[in-house]
Amino acid sequence: MEHLRRIGALRRKLTRTGLSGLLVTHLPDLRYLCGFTGSSAALAITRRTARMFTDGRYIAQAKAEVAGAQVEIVTRAPAITAVEWLAAQLASQGASQPEQFAGFDPVHTTVADLQRWKAALPAKLRRNFLTPIAAPLVEPLRLVKDEDELRIMSEAALLGCQLFDHMLGYLRPGLREIEVAAELEHQARLVGAEGMSFDTIVASGQRSALPHGHATEARLPRRGFLTLDFGIIHDGYCSDMTRTVYFGSPRPEERRAYQAVLEAQEAAVAAVTAGAICGDVDEAARSVLRNAGLAEAFTHSTGHGVGLEIHESPRVGANQTTRLQAGMVVTIEPGIYLEGRFGIRIEDMVAVTRDGGEILTPAPKTLIEL
Repeated sequence: MEHLRRIGALRRKLTRTGLSGLLVTHLPDLRYLCGFTGSSAALAITRRTARMFTDGRYIAQAKAEVAGAQVEIVTRAPAITAVEWLAAQLASQGASQPEQFAGFDPVHTTVADLQRWKAALPAKLRRNFLTPIAAPLVEPLRLVKDEDELRIMSEAALLGCQLFDHMLGYLRPGLREIEVAAELEHQARLVGAEGMSFDTIVASGQRSALPHGHATEARLPRRGFLTLDFGIIHDGYCSDMTRTVYFGSPRPEERRAYQAVLEAQEAAVAAVTAGAICGDVDEAARSVLRNAGLAEAFTHSTGHGVGLEIHESPRVGANQTTRLQAGMVVTIEPGIYLEGRFGIRIEDMVAVTRDGGEILTPAPKTLIEL
């Protein structure tokens, strides 16, 4: 029933665009709309019907997973067959100008793909039948999570916290960053993760000043910061969290810097609520760091949406005018990066509610000294 509701909501949006059909090829969108988790598929939707095309590798899987759409197993590229099916369906439904009525998402379509799709059409349809939609239609539906999605994402986030707790007992000076990443990812599999949301970030010592410092052969210092930024995939949904710990005893400057980042992060979390403007949430964090004289060291946005993909809308950044809605899940992750010295980032996943924000990653945030 949930997938029928989602496809119904998409059809209503499709009708408002003036389109009669839509080709969906972005796999996270397919999973959201009909439940399919395979790696090769296309979903064709008209105002009356929906059909998902995939290949022979997924006969049993599609039968078990797909809801809300008919399944057709094909021997050619699924998207090409879907385009041909859309053209035939719209013509049979009496569209007076079928060449104008099938939309595709240009954000997730390569030039080469579009050329192949057009080549499969009759010559008279190649020019206008496939129409790029002006704005995504499926992504806005995915912004607000339902109860089941929020439950899954909460479970994913708590598994991440469990992994962090394990790592606190594993970390010690002299380990290579790649060993730390390997241990974390191994443990993630043991607790049931489908995989990692992204390449695990392990950045220690001076390398902690790299916002995306992927694990290297560098060894953890006897004295200095270590940033762990990681996430897992659970039932298709991503988690994302960052914690920064310290080996040894922090210098006064390092302790003050950490406290400033923590206060900035907590200020931004406190600003999360339904109706809040994303730019205002970003400013809540940025103003704290500005007052601490660290504004120039904060070089990225405060956060982003997360769900079936690790980076989704909305963007929680400067001058962003999107208003948060209850059911959205965003990250709040301010950080500072002082080249050649150190970096600090603290990140939580936060579910937006009608009267605030619920932290989904309740791992400790006070400075941990190892």
